[in-house]
Amino acid sequence: MPGTNRRLFLAAAAVAAPVALALTAGATPAAASAPAAAADDLPDFAPVPASALGPALNSQGYYVGRVKKNLYWVTDGNYQAAFLTTRDGVVLFDAPPTIGHNLQRAVDEVAAANGVSNKVTHLVHSHHHSDHIGASSLFGKNVVRVGHEENRRLLRRDNDSAKPAPDVTFKDRYTLHVGGERVKLTWHGPNHSPDNIFIQFPDHDALMLVDIVIPGWATFGNLNFSEDVPAYVKAHDTALAYPWKHLIAGHMGRLGNRADVTVHQAFIADLTESIKQALGTVDIAPYAARYGDNIWAMVKVWLDEVCRTAAAPVAAKYTGVLAAADVFVMTNTFSLMESLRIDFGYGSQIHP
Repeated sequence: MPGTNRRLFLAAAAVAAPVALALTAGATPAAASAPAAAADDLPDFAPVPASALGPALNSQGYYVGRVKKNLYWVTDGNYQAAFLTTRDGVVLFDAPPTIGHNLQRAVDEVAAANGVSNKVTHLVHSHHHSDHIGASSLFGKNVVRVGHEENRRLLRRDNDSAKPAPDVTFKDRYTLHVGGERVKLTWHGPNHSPDNIFIQFPDHDALMLVDIVIPGWATFGNLNFSEDVPAYVKAHDTALAYPWKHLIAGHMGRLGNRADVTVHQAFIADLTESIKQALGTVDIAPYAARYGDNIWAMVKVWLDEVCRTAAAPVAAKYTGVLAAADVFVMTNTFSLMESLRIDFGYGSQIHP
């Protein structure tokens, strides 16, 4: 499909171009001219199921679509944002730098089609990470920024002009009222990050929850680099306790639904059980005998084998169900395994 090919190319380019520039900016001439790896030398991964892909991007590299009524979502195939049009202006939810100026173009497109204001008056931060709000500064100083109180603390700590700290903060919950519309913001404690919030659109059957579930995809490396793994896992249940039909998840090219959350829950549950089994069956004795006093080497190689043993059946089970089930499965297994060992004491015994 031409649309699919273009979407995949643009999504890959959005990721690859900044990385390539960063790698070559300070390189010596000799390093810069080093040959790229031959295609035959690169690893193979399972094909991406068509169900994981979203709509084709336009010629400017974005797609904007209606979630319900006057709630819209924007994607570049890799990141997502959302916006709500109101009689008093536009409320934007996140500002990923990979979408950048296309955020305003998407707003302009919808505003022109519906005869409403294109002026962004409010910007809600899902959390403080630069990949989701690093284009916040594009909307100037007069936009009212809203986030959790921890969001303000972290952004003041970062002191990054690209992502100003919020003007309006809250501790547990806050209802944002703009132009006759309402949005419920709730902090259920740390999960992916200390300040990641649940953004509910009660009049639009929608929930925005970023970096927990990626619709159609297995989770990114190290469980999306979540800082609180038990809370990250619990966030799935919390999300399902809300009434909603549409999920704006912050990543990849399509909206999510409730089935996406339950499938990802099952993936995490299966991985958890596989890890527990592997921790109980992979014998550490051969590694202790091989590495002797080098305890770090012993533990590393043993845990690597535990991860391989635990990850293999789960990756096989979800290949074709979740895109990239085989890509980050080792790092996801490691993060979940360490949470089981450290947070829950799995496999720890008190010395007699």
